[in-house]
Amino acid sequence: MAEAERKTDAAAASGQRVKWNVESLKSSYVNFANANSTKEEVVLNFGLNASWDRTQPEMEIELGHRLVMSPFAAKRLTELLARLMDEYETRYGPLK
Repeated sequence: MAEAERKTDAAAASGQRVKWNVESLKSSYVNFANANSTKEEVVLNFGLNASWDRTQPEMEIELGHRLVMSPFAAKRLTELLARLMDEYETRYGPLK
């Protein structure tokens, strides 16, 4: 299925329908994330740490994705992730 349909919170509130086009969607596994910001933007870097030997003095992270967004979008993402983790911990128990 090339397009998935689903309502988001903002769209649901306005009665708009959101149509997700997933034709060009790519999935990646990441086990590393880092973030920084300026006044105008928030930058999220995602990558893979493939070196599992923790005795090495240096580890190399292969950065695969960088997301740049406005602080407003970052705030919405923060709220979305907080809700998601609350639901996760309600279902599966708290993460420590």
